Amino acid sequence: MSTALSTTFSTLGVPAPLVKVLSSQGIDTAFPIQVDTLPDTLNGRDVLGRGKTGSGKTLAFSIPMVSRLGGNLAGGKRRPGRPLGLILAPTRELATQITNAITPLAEAYGLNTTTIFGGVSQGRQVTALKAGVDIVVACPGRLEDLMKQGFVNLDSVEITVLDEADHMADLGFLPVVTRILDKTPGNGQRMLFSATLDNGVDKIVKRFLHDPVMHSVDEANSHVSAMTHHVFEVSGVDAKKELVQKLASGSGRRILFMRTKHQAKKLAKSLTDAGIPSVDLHGNLSQVARDRNLAAFSAGTVKVLVATDVAARGVHVDDIELVIHVDPPAEHKAYLHRSGRTARAGSAGDVVTVVLPEQKRDTDALLRKAAIKVTPQRVDAASPAVDALVGDVAAYVKPAPRVEAPQQQRQSQGGRSQGGRSQGGRSQGGRAEGGRSQGGRSEGGRDAGASRSGGGRDGARTDRNDGGRSRDSAPAGGARRERTGRPAGAATSAPRSGSAAGRSGGARVGSLQVGGLVRGPGSGGAGRSAPRRSQG
Repeated sequence: MSTALSTTFSTLGVPAPLVKVLSSQGIDTAFPIQVDTLPDTLNGRDVLGRGKTGSGKTLAFSIPMVSRLGGNLAGGKRRPGRPLGLILAPTRELATQITNAITPLAEAYGLNTTTIFGGVSQGRQVTALKAGVDIVVACPGRLEDLMKQGFVNLDSVEITVLDEADHMADLGFLPVVTRILDKTPGNGQRMLFSATLDNGVDKIVKRFLHDPVMHSVDEANSHVSAMTHHVFEVSGVDAKKELVQKLASGSGRRILFMRTKHQAKKLAKSLTDAGIPSVDLHGNLSQVARDRNLAAFSAGTVKVLVATDVAARGVHVDDIELVIHVDPPAEHKAYLHRSGRTARAGSAGDVVTVVLPEQKRDTDALLRKAAIKVTPQRVDAASPAVDALVGDVAAYVKPAPRVEAPQQQRQSQGGRSQGGRSQGGRSQGGRAEGGRSQGGRSEGGRDAGASRSGGGRDGARTDRNDGGRSRDSAPAGGARRERTGRPAGAATSAPRSGSAAGRSGGARVGSLQVGGLVRGPGSGGAGRSAPRRSQG
């Protein structure tokens, strides 16, 4: 290990322009996987690299790609939609961070890069491809979409990299990856990096890598030696909540892992409300929100990231001192990948698993499979072991006031009155002037003939099935009569069903809402609902 750490990039044959860029970033010595692979990759050999996360894999393939594309393979005019280098990554976050790492190296040789992934408009990606790009970093799904549309052609690719191929297999990407690799020249250089070779990764290796040199820095199940594992057993849910808040209160960066997107969002909000600024990262967020939250965490403006497993592979942020498995993962591979967010690039870190009584057996089995030996401790938020991990407590940060949700505003003004959806929303006979105040739904609640009959839908829904909906309508405060001629007071069902009728389909007086689409008064309620009746 000491020999590897003392090896410089120059002695490994890395060109001077790249050494200069690395040195400017404070990177002067190579990590083991770089020491092992660079002599082969710089000479154009196919390489199969097996190394734990955080071991320096990104530079291990970025350096030879840029060095060869900018040197031996350089020449010729840049052509639109025909990249020379291709890097495939399983997640948007990982693709973005690979791009951030390789771009300074590429710029040293005048090469340009672009990132391709789903979840955002393809417009900018297409523009970049049309302008001509040398290196593409992509997630398989969106790349294949753009290939089918004719915006990308891979017949000029000289070097292809598959990063975290095992995670691509877990996500079901291997069929897409296979189709993509089939479109690259068979005589190009290929590098594949994967923690394991199961779930079909071995088939990719056999089919697409030619006489590869295999470098395995770590065992498949290995965990970083600088990583310290803790198992904290708690008495119940309340004790767990207090413990998690205490563990999150330190001054250094920490990641908290949850099993579900909903719980991740909920915990981030709860911690922020407790004076511990936190952001969430999960699949329900838009790409803009994901980028914003990850940028805040990377910059240190927020020290706590609450994430689902989607982030276990995609987040590569240095100096994360603590990883907390708030919800223990389902299997041991997920445990290792989550835990790999800390103790990166030679630094030390701690990993805590919080365990409820009913989770003890499953957690014990998980840790055995991960080859982690640790003695569980029964703790609470005030235990010395917890204090030691928390270290210096960060200063309390007063939560920023939240803008009231529209529903809360409506309730504060009398249900759905005036500031809610009145004056064209549900007013003028909808639910205006107090909505549900002033005598339930009277005072214009649904009276004055602007009710569901002759008004909101002009009878469109009310006479369906000979007035099926009209008979379920809520009683109004006035002398409303339905199209059947029967008084509204004779309605057979409870007011609640009338309210449901008002919300289902979303059609309203004054404005028509169909699903999530709101149309103004000019769109014509009856005109919209008439076709619906005929379809029924």
